Amino acid sequence: MGEDRRQGERAARLTRERVLSGGAATGVARPEISASWRRVRAGGLAPGAEPAVAPLTEGEVESRRASSALSPLLPSITASLSPVVDDGLLVVVTDTDGRVLWRRGRAGVRRLADRLGFVQGSAWTEANVGTNAIGTCLVVGEPVHIHGPEHYVESHTRWSCAASPVLDPWTGRTLGAVDISGPAYAVQRSVLALVGVTARLAAAEVRNEHAVALERLRAYAAPVVARVGGRTLAVDPSGHIAAVTGFTAPDRLLLPPDLSPESTWLPTLGAVTVEPLPGGWLVRLGDEHPQATELELDLRGRPELRVRTPSHAWQHHPSPRHAEILLALVRSPGGRTAAELADDLFADPSRVVTVRAEMSRLRRTLGSLLEAQPYRIVPSVRTTVLLPDAGPAIPGSSAPVVAAR
Repeated sequence: MGEDRRQGERAARLTRERVLSGGAATGVARPEISASWRRVRAGGLAPGAEPAVAPLTEGEVESRRASSALSPLLPSITASLSPVVDDGLLVVVTDTDGRVLWRRGRAGVRRLADRLGFVQGSAWTEANVGTNAIGTCLVVGEPVHIHGPEHYVESHTRWSCAASPVLDPWTGRTLGAVDISGPAYAVQRSVLALVGVTARLAAAEVRNEHAVALERLRAYAAPVVARVGGRTLAVDPSGHIAAVTGFTAPDRLLLPPDLSPESTWLPTLGAVTVEPLPGGWLVRLGDEHPQATELELDLRGRPELRVRTPSHAWQHHPSPRHAEILLALVRSPGGRTAAELADDLFADPSRVVTVRAEMSRLRRTLGSLLEAQPYRIVPSVRTTVLLPDAGPAIPGSSAPVVAAR
């Protein structure tokens, strides 16, 4: 290790000790690291802590692998990163919960990872193990490099990692994360570009598959929509429009995952009738547009959103990030600016671009219930939050708004 690197290492360790003992973060700590430390500390994790969540069993890991959207992409991911495996580093692929589903690496680096609890089925989230590339990239939604002392938990400071979330560009969902890890001296910041490119290539494969499916639906649905007439549209399961007649439809509807022929109302369209199509749905609009009068956010299990009107009821399972946003908005009926929401979610008011992107996605689902400038739930809607009796409101979340329950 050269003298410059040793000096940088010492400076990073001094900064870590100062900040985690209650001092202010100064120049050496990068803003994204300081924000992560604040989130983790607000969640109550101690720098000397050990992982609190037990690894999944072999059967549970196999079940998650089978249902993971990254499973068919694993060959291309591992092929792209095979050189780093040859160089003695560890390649890890996780699900959206930060659970380790696949590991590739030589025996030596696997043994080092085992000593950290970085094993198959382990939960590598900020809430469980503090600041780390996997957990932090899943929080901020972009590639992250964490070097040695930038880890929050002391036992991880001899380890470095670079990870990127894999996003489905068709749905906006996070599919998991790709990570390169190893001893602190071995994982340099240049590795960050490699995991970022790998994640983007995986996302491109996902997008191509969706596009082919939409074209098949369009060929089938266009004559059906024309024949039905009225205000009608055909959408794929992700809400992309395949055909429309009778009105100007948005580019995309974010549909509830439990959409079915029994669905009778959608917040963005009003009263509807829904029929299945091969590879999608036929949606016909009615004349009634009831105003929602009650919104209930139930966090006692898997987050569920219930919207009620005088004549309709609608349920939706929001993503954990959208549940965090809704919790922040319910707690602030006067509204939140993008910077305030960024502080609620990331302990970093500068992350306004990320917040605006998430709000854009959320408004595709709840457009009639949300207002902007500032962001808030429509004042006429009564809101309720149901919290669990014990434990975090949203398991695995490190958002300050969740920790502040």
